[in-house]
Amino acid sequence: MKTLEPRFVDTIPRELEDGVLYFAMEYGTVLHKCCCGCGSEVNTPLSPKDWNMKYDGQKVSLSPSIGNWDYPCKSHYWIKENKVVWDRTWSQIEIDENRRLDNRIKTKNSYPNKQKNKNLLRKILDWLA
Repeated sequence: MKTLEPRFVDTIPRELEDGVLYFAMEYGTVLHKCCCGCGSEVNTPLSPKDWNMKYDGQKVSLSPSIGNWDYPCKSHYWIKENKVVWDRTWSQIEIDENRRLDNRIKTKNSYPNKQKNKNLLRKILDWLA
C-alpha cells in the first residue's frame, strides 16, 4: 500500500515530488502527483464544498475520494491516514452523474439564504422610508 508524506508549505513548489502531499494552507489547497504514477498534478481545494482534511499531527486523511476523471488514467482513490486506498474505476455515466449532482449541490448551497436576505433588505428599506 502506497504511503504519502504530508508536507506543509508556504509556497507551492514548481516540481511536485512523488509520494508527497503538499498542504498550501494559505491557498486552501492540497497538491500531489497522481498516485497511479502517471505524473499528473492533482489539486484538491479545501473547503466545505470541495475536500476536507483531518490531521492529527502525523497522519492526514482527505475526503471525499480523489477521482481523476479529467486525466487519461481516470484513477480513483482515497487518502486515509497517509495511505492510498484504491477504489474501483467509475464508468463515464457514473462520472457524468456525479458531476451533475456535485454541481447541483454546490449551486444550491451557494446562496441558501438569498431569498431571506432579499426579504430582510426589503424590510429595512421599507422601515427607512
